[in-house]
Amino acid sequence: MDPVLKIFIYATAVAVILQMFILLALLISVSKTSSRVQKLANEVHGRALPILSSAETIINESRGKIDIVMNNLVAVTGTLKTQIDRLDATVSDVVDRTRLQVIRADDLVTRTLDRVEETTEIVQNTVVSPVRQISGIVQGVSVGLSAFFGHNRTRRRRANSRATQDEELFI
Repeated sequence: MDPVLKIFIYATAVAVILQMFILLALLISVSKTSSRVQKLANEVHGRALPILSSAETIINESRGKIDIVMNNLVAVTGTLKTQIDRLDATVSDVVDRTRLQVIRADDLVTRTLDRVEETTEIVQNTVVSPVRQISGIVQGVSVGLSAFFGHNRTRRRRANSRATQDEELFI
């Protein structure tokens, strides 16, 4: 047999034996880890099981109460919706009526102001204008009579002399 072939056979045998020891060490390590994980899982299971049982009991006991609360909530929501719909209809009616009353009040004020304006014009034309005309005629007659009788001249002289005295005192 060839010496090179013998070396390769021995090297392969040594490699297979070495691989066997590595796999045996891996098996031992995995079995130790597995036993630790199993112990930890049992411990967690032991602690979690009572908690889960009590949570399940609480949920089962509360299920009836939760159903009652949900039914009440549905009823309250329905009643609230009905009341809001009624309130909306009432507010809309009030707004419409208020709008109508504002329009009526505006018409009333407009008509009243128009009548006041018409009345003012009528009073102006029928009372004030004739009174002014009569007052003007009376003043004209009065001035005419004063001029005719000469009283106006003496009054003017007195007024002029007083104005002159006032100017002298002022200066």
